[in-house]
Amino acid sequence: MATVFVPGSFDPMHLGHLDVVDQALEIFGSVVVGVLHNPSKPSGLFTPDERVELARATVEGRPGVTVGAFSGLAVQAAAEAGATVIVKGLRTMGDFDIEQQMAQNNVALTGVRTVFVPCRPDRAHISSRFIREISANGVSVAHMVVPAVAEALNRRHAAGGGS
Repeated sequence: MATVFVPGSFDPMHLGHLDVVDQALEIFGSVVVGVLHNPSKPSGLFTPDERVELARATVEGRPGVTVGAFSGLAVQAAAEAGATVIVKGLRTMGDFDIEQQMAQNNVALTGVRTVFVPCRPDRAHISSRFIREISANGVSVAHMVVPAVAEALNRRHAAGGGS
């Protein structure tokens, strides 16, 4: 089976992301979760190294899934990871519009194709941005993330971390 690349900033990784990884694993058999970092953008709530560790905790127990940190374009990271396909999850039609344009650019630039998988309806409302905002206001997000991520969010906000 092919190795595929699931890219994202994963700040933090959540159950919607995990659904995409699980679907990619079922279809392709080997998944590299690529935690992407753009050094020209603010680092976010978690550092890239923390994001990698939280992503590893999220995918724990899934043979065939690895996690790594990457910079640059997703297609460059996919090539670095030895992946031949990028897998992206879609929640809404708005996601499709954005992702389709990126996919067309990626295939034109490198020949790397993108496969879209729809997220489960019970995960469509989840986003890292909302998780950061909700948890920063002291509301539990335990139903949207694995326990290790919920604990990391609680520690970060208790220590005065931003949103």
